[in-house]
Amino acid sequence: MGIKLSFAKLSTLLFTIQILFIALTNMANATEAPKTNIKTLVIVSHPYPERSVMTKGLQQAAESVEGVTVRNLETLYGFDTRAIDAQKEKELTRAHDRIVFMFPTHWFNITPMMKAYMNDVWGSVGPGLWQGKEMLLVTTAAGGSSTYGESGRIGVALEDVFTPMKASALHAGMTFLKPLAFQSVSSSKLSDYQQQLIERLQR
Repeated sequence: MGIKLSFAKLSTLLFTIQILFIALTNMANATEAPKTNIKTLVIVSHPYPERSVMTKGLQQAAESVEGVTVRNLETLYGFDTRAIDAQKEKELTRAHDRIVFMFPTHWFNITPMMKAYMNDVWGSVGPGLWQGKEMLLVTTAAGGSSTYGESGRIGVALEDVFTPMKASALHAGMTFLKPLAFQSVSSSKLSDYQQQLIERLQR
């Protein structure tokens, strides 16, 4: 009887330890920072940083991913389109394998500082200079289906507004990834947008 009781207690103890180990492992995994195996450079721009909610939140999400370098153009250079350190930015581009451009859709275009960045940093980029790298666009827009899509006012999807960026990527020898384009954005959905971005950066 004593042996059976000891065995029962031992079994219970082992079961409890196993459950505790699983719980601790799950907790560790849950608090572990997300990471990517692709060296990723995120170029962020917003023409009105003081009003930024979506872009700021998405930037914070990108910064939470290990292996990601974030460069906010307005934070670094203000609004001076001639202040961009083209040489430094080129060196950073060369050191990364995936380049992400993050911005709010600004009159169906990229932002002024991002355009200046492209002019200075990519101005002399020829076929093959960024060969093998990836380009990903992450953009937000207040407009929804009444503006974008075949039945919208402009007749094209939000992600297709940026065909010139796709052309730039392909011209430079890059792989153009499907854009992460959020339309009809709402601050109540920001956490969902952030999660989608993190998942894309981890691929």
